[in-house]
Amino acid sequence: MDVIVLGIDPGLKVTGYGVVEGEKRGLRLVSCGRFDVSSEAPFPKRLHRLYLELGQLIEKHRPGCVAIERPFFAKNAQSALMLGEVVGVAILAAAEKELPVYEYSPQEIKGAVTGYGRAGKKQVQRMVKALLDLVNVPEPLDAADALAVAICHHHAAKIKGLQKGGMNPAPTGGHR
Repeated sequence: MDVIVLGIDPGLKVTGYGVVEGEKRGLRLVSCGRFDVSSEAPFPKRLHRLYLELGQLIEKHRPGCVAIERPFFAKNAQSALMLGEVVGVAILAAAEKELPVYEYSPQEIKGAVTGYGRAGKKQVQRMVKALLDLVNVPEPLDAADALAVAICHHHAAKIKGLQKGGMNPAPTGGHR
């Protein structure tokens, strides 16, 4: 059975998304893009807008789960807290649709996509292009990062036995 994963690369101004379907023949790009959340609006309004847009995306593509990049650093404590709130909104949007959520560190994502946990952004983007058999690196670059998150989950799910005719939401280290 084919499994669709929604990958999310959270950000304060831009949140990337990538939808990847795992098929018998490999991985296939379904959709990707980014949500630009106006910095002019108050932060709670920006979070609400992101929540609504993620909900619409989930309704449209009907993923079996959501994979999110776990933030690892921010410029300051206030940014870190706000980024955590963005992640919380993504988790809430998935939970509302009763989807399991998996979180991965940047090193886990880079390792799954390139084989090297300290790979650079360009190397990750080239591997996303190759793994999805695309002509060009996906644009925008936030979307390419989100696709890497989805690819990471597909690889982790195979290794951990989460894909046996579909997603099995059994708890794992990165599962919420």
